[in-house]
Amino acid sequence: MEFTGFTTDDFQVFTIDGLEPRMDALQQNIRPKLEALGAFFSQELSQLTGDEMFYHVAKHARRTVNPPDDTWVAFANNKRGYKKHPHFQIGLWETHVFIWYAVIYEAPQKAEIGSLLEKNVMSIRETIPSHFVWSDDHTKPTATKMMDLSDEQLLQLFQRLQSVKKAEILCGIHLHKDDVIKMSETAFLDTVYDAFVKLIPLYKLS
Repeated sequence: MEFTGFTTDDFQVFTIDGLEPRMDALQQNIRPKLEALGAFFSQELSQLTGDEMFYHVAKHARRTVNPPDDTWVAFANNKRGYKKHPHFQIGLWETHVFIWYAVIYEAPQKAEIGSLLEKNVMSIRETIPSHFVWSDDHTKPTATKMMDLSDEQLLQLFQRLQSVKKAEILCGIHLHKDDVIKMSETAFLDTVYDAFVKLIPLYKLS
């Protein structure tokens, strides 16, 4: 299927009580759109990165009680999974869409990536747009704009990735749901593509 854009109903999925009802709505409303985005952007990211990229739609299979508060499609150069690799994500919380470059806590080469990011902190500051946001925890919806981070705070993010077992690093953009709902399909795809282009330098570093 082609991507048809996100609607108010998609964001309201995360207000549905109970694991099964929310998962049912998620699978019916959102998953087909994430599959469509996966098929499209796995090709685009393969060209941008020079690696063959595979997409993985979140299944939330381990959940037995608490319904998911967000969902996503991830892209990595590994057919079997993405969590152990630097990867890209497109996903939704109740309040916004996120587009990320991510290194999460399962990645075994986190320390090496953190060291490379630390060594290149000034070029990262120059390369990544100031309105892009950074996070150190993919399970939380909040993030901090680059313009609001000092050089020291940015360094601390990269150093933490090297030394703290549960540390993560994510960089990208947040799009408020009200803006996303008004976007045409083409405008949304263009916005995601533009974000990925600007995040490629981080991927290349890692």
